[in-house]
Amino acid sequence: MPLFDSILAPVSKIIDKVIPDPEARDRAKLELLKLENSRELQLLQASLSPIVAEASSPDPWTSRARPSFLYVIYAMILWALPMGLIGALSPATARAIGEAMTAYLNGIPEPLYALFGTGYLGYSAMRQWGKTRGSDR
Repeated sequence: MPLFDSILAPVSKIIDKVIPDPEARDRAKLELLKLENSRELQLLQASLSPIVAEASSPDPWTSRARPSFLYVIYAMILWALPMGLIGALSPATARAIGEAMTAYLNGIPEPLYALFGTGYLGYSAMRQWGKTRGSDR
């Protein structure tokens, strides 16, 4: 947080000049650092609160929207297995299906692919963060 960082250094210098006792000075600086950390924690909590609210929503669509979207993508990737079998039995049919799918996927706007990538990475990062904190199992 740039604003708080710009205030932290001058206040620390003032503490050095105003408080002569080294032990009391260290305690004051420690309190200043705690204040900074609590502010950063508040900002992190504020940014995560919409995600937590969605995940704890009683509405099944809201709470499962991100995982459901990922399952759709997984299904599209797993479609390669039956396509391999179709290709082994009838290469022309597999080629026609592949061309049709390519045309369809090329019709999806690029920002939608970017949205998926961002959502997937964000979801994965937040799940991992929750697991390391012990709040997600």
